[in-house]
Amino acid sequence: MFVLNDMPAPVPASQLALLTGVETATVGHFLHDGFVDPAVRAVLPDKRVAGTAVTLRLPGADSTLLHHALGLVRPGDVLVIDRVGDTRHACWGGVVTHAARKAGVAAAVIDGAATDLGEIRKQDMPLWCRGPSPITTKLLGLSGALNVPVSCGGQVVEPGDAVLADESGVLVLKPDQVDPVARRALAMQEREIDLLARIHAGETLPALSGATDRIEEAARRPG
Repeated sequence: MFVLNDMPAPVPASQLALLTGVETATVGHFLHDGFVDPAVRAVLPDKRVAGTAVTLRLPGADSTLLHHALGLVRPGDVLVIDRVGDTRHACWGGVVTHAARKAGVAAAVIDGAATDLGEIRKQDMPLWCRGPSPITTKLLGLSGALNVPVSCGGQVVEPGDAVLADESGVLVLKPDQVDPVARRALAMQEREIDLLARIHAGETLPALSGATDRIEEAARRPG
């Protein structure tokens, strides 16, 4: 059985432009939720992508729905693929990469395996997955779901969510979270530039961070 829902409203371009300046690791300083399992890793570690989540649930060895979705995706979409626990079959390879690039897909995040990693790198396709597998899915025409809530690396992703992915990992935000989270992270990144300048000027990190003061204070506490 296939479930086919409408394409989600795109996250506004202004929000995505703001988000692309953010490092996921910066957000990790103040958020603990929203992150995909870090075992879902970047194939191209120098990429940072922000886009609108288009979700797919692809069980087992059937990737028919992925091929169908590649006729619906829009420039800037991020395909988020729930493999329902299957880590054996690679649903993404060289031909899918070419089709996705032609359609303008910004990235794909797969809670499972991919294949043809050399071709993915050659085509400069931003992709996050759990690693390679030589065993591929097939066009079986059995089942799948498009634009439903999915689980990707332990994180619930809904169609229309904002996705930020870079060398450190993948973050999923609701559209109304993008502005406050991005602006807080960008301010932190600006402060980090000043911090690094002070370190290179001779100040020490424990003095700047207050770590030594905290340890000394703890040592003075009785018992």
